[in-house]
Amino acid sequence: NFKRRRVTEIKHGRVAMLAAMGYITPEFFKFPGYLSVAENIKFADVPNGLAAISKVPGAGWLQILAYGLFCEGTGGFGYNSDGQMSDPGNCGWKPPLLATNNPELRKKRLNAELANGRLAMMAIIGMFFQDGLTGSAWGDWALYTVSPLR
Repeated sequence: NFKRRRVTEIKHGRVAMLAAMGYITPEFFKFPGYLSVAENIKFADVPNGLAAISKVPGAGWLQILAYGLFCEGTGGFGYNSDGQMSDPGNCGWKPPLLATNNPELRKKRLNAELANGRLAMMAIIGMFFQDGLTGSAWGDWALYTVSPLR
């Protein structure tokens, strides 16, 4: 079904846009204080990128998993509602500065969101791939010494 696939594409695009921003933001800003007081881990001690996976405590991963399951199980911001089939991407709330009643402008903005979501899906996978090979999403390819091209 095309509409179901479009709803899924919009949802994945939005998640990928947030993921790409979440991958970039720690390069410039980290929260002050502790990620885990019990384990004495400060936010500043957590490395950026894929290296952070092993530093986040198990309880933190459980919280992330529980939140994801909650969002999916309860309809996740309206994504699982019947309204999504008649109007993909409309979750029932109007974001400030983006919502419009002009049908042409709305169509243009939704097409831009689709394009940006597709780009973000490729971008986050590219960041994961480069981080896995070089140790940094903005890595120096000289650090990738096992390249078959060398």
